[in-house]
Amino acid sequence: MCIGVVPTSAFLKSKSDAGYHRTDVLNEFSRQDQPPIHHDGEDILQLEHTDPVLNAKMHLVNDAIDEIGFTTYQWKLFVLNGFGYAVDSLILLIQSIIAGQAALEFNPSYPKGMTMAAYSGMLIGALFWGMGADVIGRKFAFNVSLMVCSIFAILAGTSPNWYVLGLFIALSSFGAGGNLVLDTTVFLEYLPSKDQWLLTLMAAWWGIGQLVAGLFAWAFIPNFSCIDPSIDPAAAPCAYSNNKGWRYIWYASGSLVFVMSILRITVIRLNETPKYLLGRGADTEVVETLQGIATRYGRSCSLTLEKLSACGVTAIQSGSRFALSGLTVHLRGLFATPRIALSTSLIWFSWTLIGLAYPLYSVFLPSYLASRGASFGETSSYITWRNYALSNMCSIFGPILAGYLCSLKLLGRKYTMVIGALVTMTFFFAYTQVRNNAQNLGFNCAISFWLNVYYGTLYAYTPEVLPSAHRGTGNGIAVGFNRVMGILSAVIATVADTNTPVPIYICAALYIVMAAVAAVFPFEPYGRRSS
Repeated sequence: MCIGVVPTSAFLKSKSDAGYHRTDVLNEFSRQDQPPIHHDGEDILQLEHTDPVLNAKMHLVNDAIDEIGFTTYQWKLFVLNGFGYAVDSLILLIQSIIAGQAALEFNPSYPKGMTMAAYSGMLIGALFWGMGADVIGRKFAFNVSLMVCSIFAILAGTSPNWYVLGLFIALSSFGAGGNLVLDTTVFLEYLPSKDQWLLTLMAAWWGIGQLVAGLFAWAFIPNFSCIDPSIDPAAAPCAYSNNKGWRYIWYASGSLVFVMSILRITVIRLNETPKYLLGRGADTEVVETLQGIATRYGRSCSLTLEKLSACGVTAIQSGSRFALSGLTVHLRGLFATPRIALSTSLIWFSWTLIGLAYPLYSVFLPSYLASRGASFGETSSYITWRNYALSNMCSIFGPILAGYLCSLKLLGRKYTMVIGALVTMTFFFAYTQVRNNAQNLGFNCAISFWLNVYYGTLYAYTPEVLPSAHRGTGNGIAVGFNRVMGILSAVIATVADTNTPVPIYICAALYIVMAAVAAVFPFEPYGRRSS
């Protein structure tokens, strides 16, 4: 007999309750006239009635994960999944850092081509790995994506011309692009409910990737790069022999990612996530996975195959998962009810907005920093890239604060995003009044910090409120919209002057809209468990 949760009163019917059968549980799940009730153990989407059988089974799996609790297995996932966060930001920033020096060597007709290559690769990667995660599972992408990224990142350093460089950057970005989709999904689907705030904290790895990119730039660009002839007409022409700094950055980055990919395979042998298996109807594997973790770490787990089987067969199991209809099932699932449809639409809109705001500020920040430094009398490449590294370091601590704020009942995820967006907007507007180098560095550090309070929380919120069976697809499309706007930002940078404060004003206005959208999200994950 299935032991499930009843939305109206949250009581559990045990197997000993006479006359209470599976059909009674499903009838309780299908009732539409009950208001949401907040209580411990409530699953976020349990009132949406998309699949009563899956809802009942999901509740049992969540109970089992909570019963096992937080173990060393989750700590390993926190680090190894965090690598994916770091790699995504690392590759994205590396291409913007090296583009200027590579352009001096190759003299391209379209200088912003590397940005378009990176975002195009990440767009395809997000859709491919995201949808693939719902079709073939999370495990394959988790093990393969970083390896693909590392190989082409190393090859990018060998590029003989601008076009080959763009190809390798696109292919490296393809591997990196699926990590934001998969890492949050995999980590969330093993997390006990009381520890779901760690999903926000994990975004600190994004800042670590930014810091590494800044440190590589600081180490290699000033010491192994040619001088821009427009700055010093007497400088020697830029060629392979005197402009290896940007190549060294790719070699170092690719090697680091390669080590990360090896650690993913050797440190933890990832099992397919229980909630993915649940959607596939693999109840036996669900029980084996969770019982295996419990046994390995000396924890109890009362979940049995009999309890899951008594709930019945989930609707999503029907049909071939490799057919086109398999993908349409996942797309329809993201709009299964009015509230889920509103939630999905607002999440995608938020990712679209941040997809324009973040590149305008971050990807084109080097040129803006250089112009501001020059106006303050600062022309040292060493100081410019040092400041870049310092501002990126500040981004590590934003998600740490966000993780704490998310754990407060008064704020939760939604209002943490509101605070992060509004404070970021304030610093953007104030930034245009900077008058010296110290202020320039200080405001950049503040923006990097508060921007990642919002961004880190959005990263975590997205998979938390998406239905588990369709989580990879929904997350992948969200990140895909983000990448489309990144491509658009490259076009904007081509026709606009990014050395002016105009992108700063645009970013500030976008964050006002983001704050408003966050405030009206229909679901608040605080105190609830992902479905």
